[in-house]
Amino acid sequence: MGKVVLVTGVARQLGGRFVRRVQRDPEVDRVIAVDAVSPGHQLGDAEFVMADIRQPAIARVLAEHSVDTVVHLDVSGKALGAGGRTAVKENNVIGTMQLLGACQKSPTVQRLVIKSSTGVYGSAPRDPAVFTETTPPKSLPSGGFAKDAVEVEGYVRGFARRRPDVAVCVLRFANILGPDPDSPLADYLALPVLPTVFGYDPRLQFVHEDDVIDVLRIASHEPRRGTLNSGTFNIAGDGVLLLSQCSRRLGRPTVPLLLPAVTWVGSALRTIGMTDFSPEQIRLLTHGRVVSTVQMRETLGFFPRFSTAETFAEFARSRGPGLLPPETVGRAVDRLAESRFAGGAHSTHGARRGAHRR
Repeated sequence: MGKVVLVTGVARQLGGRFVRRVQRDPEVDRVIAVDAVSPGHQLGDAEFVMADIRQPAIARVLAEHSVDTVVHLDVSGKALGAGGRTAVKENNVIGTMQLLGACQKSPTVQRLVIKSSTGVYGSAPRDPAVFTETTPPKSLPSGGFAKDAVEVEGYVRGFARRRPDVAVCVLRFANILGPDPDSPLADYLALPVLPTVFGYDPRLQFVHEDDVIDVLRIASHEPRRGTLNSGTFNIAGDGVLLLSQCSRRLGRPTVPLLLPAVTWVGSALRTIGMTDFSPEQIRLLTHGRVVSTVQMRETLGFFPRFSTAETFAEFARSRGPGLLPPETVGRAVDRLAESRFAGGAHSTHGARRGAHRR
């Protein structure tokens, strides 16, 4: 008999896509798709089980189906439906705790894959130019999804110590984009005008939805010859983009604001439900974040098909034209940068982090 793979978070597009893809693998015998709500998309031949991972009943699901591989994708920065931030945190943290407790008691579970985020590194003024998997953050995330991811990884490390016989793989994804993204940053980039922090032009990395599916498959199977898919890995496309480059390619003008004003705008956008412009996201849009993907290539053996720029290009095409032609936005950004440098208004950190024209 082949593998029995249980996937959480299947009501989301990413979870649904992975379920449809992994069940086609010849070494997979059955796929058990789990979520607390019914998915609005097809799951192929997978067996859907409506279950809330925050409840102890998830242990019964593992036992009834003799699950040997668990792929935990129900860790997200956005609520599914009308749930608020409290519901998101409960699902991310309490749900993961219950799931890990069930896996710990299950004699059949042999492999665990966790969807995490590079947000665990935080974003701070004195951050290194590039984070590796072992780089400690200068400032731990104080809230939001990034803090959830830190707590989730802490519980996963505890599980790995208690069950050393289980192969555990934690995938720290950069910002996931593509034609159908589901993240607070994608919501921010979809705004008609992008509020930015005056004096800063952060470096950003992206990973394509298709590459996310491919690396999840690698993590959920036995490692290929010469590779190891247990441990923690940064997952991102090659290269970086500045926020100013993103605005040009989207055709969306930016409105540089002083940090207190950006915080106020973020609160207003959260209040009206346009986007979850959290303090952690504001820090990302101030200081940026870049991670090393050496271990992803050399140890995990995964080579993304899409670079950061190619991923963003697909996202931009799916959004449609912005308010202004990209070349018009580019000229406006250039003029703003020139006036900022001429007036000496840019910060030393902003210059060091790459606030230059391209």
